[in-house]
Amino acid sequence: MRHFGHVSPTVRKDLFHQEPAEFTGASPSRVLAAALGATLYSPATRPALAADIRKQAGRGVVSMVLCLEDSISDTDVSEAEENLVRQFAELDANETELPLLFIRVRTPEQIPDLVRRLGGSVRRLAGFVLPKFDETRGIAFLEAVAQAEAVSGQPRLYAMPVLETPDLLHLETRVEALAGISRTVNSHRERVLALRLGVTDFCSAYGLRRTPDMTAYDVQIVAGVIADVVNVLSRADGTGFTVTGPVWEYFRSQQRLFKPQLRRSPFLEEGVEELRTALIEHDLDGLLREIELDRANGLLGKTCIHPAHVTPVHALSVVSHEEFCDAQDILRPERGGGGVMRSTYTNKMNEVKPHRAWAERTMLRAEVFGVAKEEVGFVDLLTAGLQV
Repeated sequence: MRHFGHVSPTVRKDLFHQEPAEFTGASPSRVLAAALGATLYSPATRPALAADIRKQAGRGVVSMVLCLEDSISDTDVSEAEENLVRQFAELDANETELPLLFIRVRTPEQIPDLVRRLGGSVRRLAGFVLPKFDETRGIAFLEAVAQAEAVSGQPRLYAMPVLETPDLLHLETRVEALAGISRTVNSHRERVLALRLGVTDFCSAYGLRRTPDMTAYDVQIVAGVIADVVNVLSRADGTGFTVTGPVWEYFRSQQRLFKPQLRRSPFLEEGVEELRTALIEHDLDGLLREIELDRANGLLGKTCIHPAHVTPVHALSVVSHEEFCDAQDILRPERGGGGVMRSTYTNKMNEVKPHRAWAERTMLRAEVFGVAKEEVGFVDLLTAGLQV
């Protein structure tokens, strides 16, 4: 699979200076973690789940989570498990290219039980999403994934812990909670693909909910937790994990309290004002702003609960030609001793040693999402993705 793989080769050639690379479930974990992109969640109760998965794959989705936890009623868990087994068997009946598929469970015990019940169709499963993850529950969850992997015959089943517990939010327990999570995920480093943030649960602890005009970073108590998670668990010194962006909850128009925040400047080209209006009407301007803030704060990828969010996340994940030039210049072998240079675009200073970690992350993102041509912007990428 590849990002923008649903777009025709001719269109991709027009869009990309460097096209997104192909990857599979067997690719290195660092590549898969960066390539998750917009991870689309779906309740495991959907009766046509297999068809839904194939449909979303045709629209550019490369990772999905099939949820047995908060998105379904407590009384529906058994039925949802049975549905998953049926749907995986249907998916396994043909060789259609599928997204990376994860199951969000409720308890550690579900993990080996589901793997056993999936039988041969477990080959279509990439791993599990582990909710309410803390040091104590995390050990049981990760050991269950290891046990399931051992009996599945699969080379790897990944885990994606969700950080969303109150002890992580509360100031007096946060430091120890983060230290405990760090100990736990590091003990299973080869299995932990990425860490996900449960911002809805963070807000719930204080009875908060952000409006469509506000990003997670406008809710200061949430922004503080995100900063601390990145500080402890996503350092660029080789010890960090990929941390993905929080869910954007809105997908319908509501009365707006503030004027639209989406800048007009990228939309001045002929024929794209209509697209800008559509984005604003569907509350996606807030989503776009949050995606930019995710990356500025060290997050990559995003939890999505609506297919309309996928293409904007991927379009904003493509590396711009300017970013690519800067990263290339910084990483040139002859620059190993450091130094400062004017950027290729002659609009900024590139300082080799301080900017090196940024450049390395940018080149990894360029590998999986591609590099746009010099004249290609977000609107071009978004339009191409939406027209399929």
